[in-house]
Amino acid sequence: MKIFASLVLYMALALGANGALADLSDIAALREGDMKKLNLHSEPREVTTEVFLHEDGREVTLADFRGKVVLLNFWATWCGPCRQEMPMLAELQAELGGDQFEVLTLASGHNPQPAMQKFFDKIDVDNLPLHRDPQQAVARGMAIFGLPNSLILNAEGQEIARLQGEADWSSESALAILRALIAQTDGS
Repeated sequence: MKIFASLVLYMALALGANGALADLSDIAALREGDMKKLNLHSEPREVTTEVFLHEDGREVTLADFRGKVVLLNFWATWCGPCRQEMPMLAELQAELGGDQFEVLTLASGHNPQPAMQKFFDKIDVDNLPLHRDPQQAVARGMAIFGLPNSLILNAEGQEIARLQGEADWSSESALAILRALIAQTDGS
């Protein structure tokens, strides 16, 4: 019944999206299970302009990902809860990833790329990026304390929500929340 109610609310949000940010109480109503830990901000927040290393070695910023809803996940190879959460992030990317949405994984601190690849190989993740924030400049700029930590950025590149700790990002609740946010981007 809860899934049905979530789907009805999602459809109402999708059909009613007219370019304006939907009432956050509508999005908040979709939070169930782990998503109850998701803190929705009353106003979008600007993000850091610090650079990080793209998996291909280029320096990039979060601004390079504007134009789509982004789930920004801070993690590390030594983080046990990250090991549990990463496959669910991979499922989320497989389900929703594309022109309008992306899971952006950012390894914070000392995480050599070979160790990151080994981490992904051990947990059978092959569809998430191996971006690095070796000096933790982005993490500090975004006030990240503890791992994992996930932020939702709107298509304008602003932080609109945050969840500290691991969560099931492949859950029906997470999918409904993100689909509603993507639908808002579609409607603009």
